[in-house]
Amino acid sequence: MKSPRVVGPHDGHLAILGGTNARFVIAGDDASKRFALVEHLMQPRALAAPMHRHHREDEFSFVLEGSIGALLGDSVVIGHPSDLIFKPREQWRTFWNAGETPARVLEIISPAGFEHYFRDLGAELINGAPHPQRLAAMCARYALDMDMSSVPDLIQRFGVRFPGGPPVPR
Repeated sequence: MKSPRVVGPHDGHLAILGGTNARFVIAGDDASKRFALVEHLMQPRALAAPMHRHHREDEFSFVLEGSIGALLGDSVVIGHPSDLIFKPREQWRTFWNAGETPARVLEIISPAGFEHYFRDLGAELINGAPHPQRLAAMCARYALDMDMSSVPDLIQRFGVRFPGGPPVPR
């Protein structure tokens, strides 16, 4: 069993993911793999990910600052500070910073394990965009379906930008 402790605002591993970063607040090993807690720091109008679907975990996004948009299946929702966005497994989804200021979200991942995807992706992104085969292998390892072809439509539809791409005029 892990010892009780205070996790400060600068503690934990930070994965740099472009317009969205992930800070490990509580790793799954600290919670007997029941859940993990990750803080996402999002630049204005940043798209966090292409459309994707998790097969093993549910995600709960608690908005701390800013406005977070989410496309959950066919439904679009906007979360504001103190709102919780529930993203169940097996549902296609994405999310983005829906505002013109930085946003922060605490993301509960249950069960734990997927938080390591952010560490792996951050390591890949150090050298630029990952090769499609490496990205496909990473997605398979984390039981994640990802639709990269969704990015242009998401950029156009929601007026967002994706890491490595130019800002979209509004």
